Amino acid sequence: MTEVAARVARPMRAARRWGSRLPPTLWDSLLPALLLLHIVTTRAPHELPVAVAFTAALTLPLVWRRRAPLTVFGVVTAAAFAQWLTGIQLPADAALLVALYTVAAHSSRRGTLVAGAIVECGALLACLRWATEGAFLAPFVAVTATVVAAAVLGVNVRTTRAYLGAVQERAARLEREQDQQARLAVAEERTRIAREMHDIVTHNLSVMVALTDAAVHAQHRAPDRATTAMLRSSETGRQALTDMRRSLGILRTDEPDAERHPPPDIGQLETLADQMCAAGLPTRVELRGGHTHIPASAQLTVYRLVQEALTNTLKHTPAGTHAKVRVRCSARTVTVDVTDSGPCPPLPSSPPSGHGIPGMRERAAAYRGALRAGPLPGGGWQVHTCLDFGSGEVASA
Repeated sequence: MTEVAARVARPMRAARRWGSRLPPTLWDSLLPALLLLHIVTTRAPHELPVAVAFTAALTLPLVWRRRAPLTVFGVVTAAAFAQWLTGIQLPADAALLVALYTVAAHSSRRGTLVAGAIVECGALLACLRWATEGAFLAPFVAVTATVVAAAVLGVNVRTTRAYLGAVQERAARLEREQDQQARLAVAEERTRIAREMHDIVTHNLSVMVALTDAAVHAQHRAPDRATTAMLRSSETGRQALTDMRRSLGILRTDEPDAERHPPPDIGQLETLADQMCAAGLPTRVELRGGHTHIPASAQLTVYRLVQEALTNTLKHTPAGTHAKVRVRCSARTVTVDVTDSGPCPPLPSSPPSGHGIPGMRERAAAYRGALRAGPLPGGGWQVHTCLDFGSGEVASA
């Protein structure tokens, strides 16, 4: 049975696909052509002119029923009323049902009710005139059921079309939203990579320049110190390469550097301070509270904030400046203070064009922190923020 059903279904599907390719006007012309052919082949010659005229008046407007359903319904109704006045019965009266179905499928609910009432009145008049004596009820009920079926079928088609349109619109809207979200995600990822590249390159190049300058000055007086400075510069360069590769997402898990250089965290601030001391900026770190419960992304943010603040101090303050880093960890927040003893730079007349401070503000804002950077009353410079990592979702940092 399954094979038989499949054999029958295949030609039906092929016929449906072939039929869907034909223009709707061609299908709408099929009923008038068939009814006219039926009248021509079944009517007597003396009845033929009137029958053909009324059949054409009832059916030919159906060719334009999809373009102007209410107008076509009015024309067909007028032709049917004229036919009723002359007392001629024709199979073309089915055009009224087609016109009613079209109104129900393409017009409003009010238009459908009015059209249905008109056709029902026509059914009543037809049964009163042409029903056999004593047999009015049965044909009237049958015709009424046909009228209701045509109207209900049209309403169902209109409802289904509206539902499918809403579904398609929703799908298109969701597709647009997904495309926008994908573009936003790409933009956020580019911003994150650019921020990481800025912090990594700026810091490590500043340290390498300072170490190289120190090695040049010490190469004759203290060769050992010059060698140490160059080795530190080399190590800083390798660390920079590892950080850059990790930020770009191309560090393989089987590389030895992956274990030797994990993403920096709060625990590596002492190492960062030693690096800054070697570059010529004496730095002291004061860490209060445990940090093992803090998410890795928040610890990386703290590290990058301190790194950028110390790099700015190294670049913009003279020799002899000291820096101090204070990090206080609690159950839900991390407070970061970086201060230095250098002279305050003059306030610029226009906003700075660099990316250091704006990048720090973006990192802090990802954890609902407001970063403050400015001179201290007694001299020096301070960078302060408080990160909240325990109150719901965090924006992409």
